[in-house]
Amino acid sequence: MFRHQGKNRTFIHNLRLATLLSFVAGIVNITGVLAVKTLTTNVTGHFAFFAEEVYKHDYAAAVTFFVFTLFFLMGAFTSNFLAELVAIKKPNLLHIVPVTLEIIILIAVGTLGMSAELSSFEGKTIAFSLLFAMGIQNSLVTKISQSTVRTTHLTGLFTDLGIELSQLFFYKKSNEKKKLNASIYLRLSIISFFFIGCISGGYFYSLLQIKTLLVGAFFLLIALLYDYIRLQYYIIKRKIFPHAIN
Repeated sequence: MFRHQGKNRTFIHNLRLATLLSFVAGIVNITGVLAVKTLTTNVTGHFAFFAEEVYKHDYAAAVTFFVFTLFFLMGAFTSNFLAELVAIKKPNLLHIVPVTLEIIILIAVGTLGMSAELSSFEGKTIAFSLLFAMGIQNSLVTKISQSTVRTTHLTGLFTDLGIELSQLFFYKKSNEKKKLNASIYLRLSIISFFFIGCISGGYFYSLLQIKTLLVGAFFLLIALLYDYIRLQYYIIKRKIFPHAIN
């Protein structure tokens, strides 16, 4: 789901990527809300809060919301920078470093942020870290899928879904309807798994508190292992059957 790019990338690859990472984003989203009362998978709301605090002349709070957006931006920058760096020599492995970094962040926050009473500084640090991690994820997914998949926020997805549902009334050619139906199915899958991630994350939070982030890290690790095992399988397959098609 990670290593296929360009013409080698199929709808199934995008679907696997979308469902898994939107599920993880849902877990991170609800954990951030419950643990530090902060949205950590998108920055749209933070701009509104930033403007509100400026209006109220609470500039310290305004700066905090502005920094939230910067950490998401830095995560996106770091993700793509590392991916491009790796892609120079190993284009099929460009996802390894960004995903590993995201896993490390989720594990670190999930294990180090377990205080019963978080200070204001600790809460902000957790929010900064999770926004950075989600910036990493969103940037990587966007790059790999060529902007077909985004997993950390739903506003654009609902907009695109609304547009495509209206197009069902006008697109009559079979190839157009097939492509449109696939796109609608993909968007519904992302929305559904984000929702499932939020619900299941809320349940896990009642048991694990902020260690719920370890669940998200676990699924990311499984995804990396799955992709690695499939890669090794096809390498062995090509050696045994050199004319076999991936």
